[in-house]
Amino acid sequence: MEPIVLAYFGVACVVALSGVGSAWGVTICGNAAIGALKKNPTATGQLLVLSALPSTQGLYGFVGYFILSTYLVPDITWYAAAACFGAGVGLGVVSLFSAIRQGQVCANGIIAIGGGHNVFATTMILSVYAELYPILALLILILIAI
Repeated sequence: MEPIVLAYFGVACVVALSGVGSAWGVTICGNAAIGALKKNPTATGQLLVLSALPSTQGLYGFVGYFILSTYLVPDITWYAAAACFGAGVGLGVVSLFSAIRQGQVCANGIIAIGGGHNVFATTMILSVYAELYPILALLILILIAI
């Protein structure tokens, strides 16, 4: 196996895993929002914002791709390929789980808003806790790439 294959696998993991996590998290929120809108149609704006939050992990994967793609050259070393692989898998896995769990936090807030509770700000704050970890993983990817 050539080292470039390992590097490409890391890049594929960062894009695929973060994208799957975001799609999954947004779907969790979207399902909750449909039910909440039936009960509280005036909360559309709040529900749309909360439903979109898990999509940010997919954006982190996209940024990770652009950073790692600069190293995808035919004469890449095994050391650089292993770094691309590790950084890509690391950010991809963290983003996958973070987006799903953030979607669950936001879905609970959406359900509460649908029930007439004023928990938008609290839900935003709680969902940011899950957001912190893919930001840290992206920072680690950037530090590895330097």
